[in-house]
Amino acid sequence: MIAVGQRVPDATLYEFFDVETEGCALGPNAFPVAELVKGRKIVVFGLPGAFTPTCSAKHVPGYVKLHDELRAAGIDEIWCHSVNDAFVMGAWGREQKAGDKVRMMGDGAAQWAKALGLDQDLSQRGLGVRAQRYAMVLDDGVVTHLFVEALGEFKVSSAESVLQALRA
Repeated sequence: MIAVGQRVPDATLYEFFDVETEGCALGPNAFPVAELVKGRKIVVFGLPGAFTPTCSAKHVPGYVKLHDELRAAGIDEIWCHSVNDAFVMGAWGREQKAGDKVRMMGDGAAQWAKALGLDQDLSQRGLGVRAQRYAMVLDDGVVTHLFVEALGEFKVSSAESVLQALRA
């Protein structure tokens, strides 16, 4: 598993765009993690799946709500990382009103989750390989804070917990 002080591995994450912009086409766009993290301070929170109960009721809404406070604490971007495709992540982002507050990053083949060592096999629940529930703070691609939840828990990876750690 990735640890504080380590550089995150590179992988390709996918983000869905509803509107074409300079450099980003309508629909799914591929982004290399190594490029996105350069010179940036980013909170990444990972979760088992889009549209799932805890993820939809607590995890994403907390980061949307505390976006401004996290930015004031020095964070440049907030990413939601899930083992779902970009189409699902885009639809979920619209439903969650993530807008320009949280980037909904799809990892459809669990490539980054596995590279981070933060994957879990939920095949017994019909979900296949998914990301664990976690949060981490990256500074220029290096992990400065890492919060990994025990299976079935939602305590340490919330936006409130991350904000508290950043303020400490």
